[in-house]
Amino acid sequence: MTTSPPNAPFLVGDRVRGTTYVPPESRKREAPERFEGVVVQVGSGYPKVDAEGDFLWVRLADCTERQALTTDTEPNP
Repeated sequence: MTTSPPNAPFLVGDRVRGTTYVPPESRKREAPERFEGVVVQVGSGYPKVDAEGDFLWVRLADCTERQALTTDTEPNP
């Protein structure tokens, strides 16, 4: 089981809502979208891409996943 870094603002299993992250090179064909879901991963999962805890992967109700910045995400009670 993957654990969240100790300084991460969210933990795996937290319910959240926010706006998806779209990398600059994809913004011509994809737009950020609002989401609600459950955190399944803290960090991008790609070595040297982000600092620990900057990115989240969130699983939506339809079982798809979205990537978001922690700064664009908030708890969803």
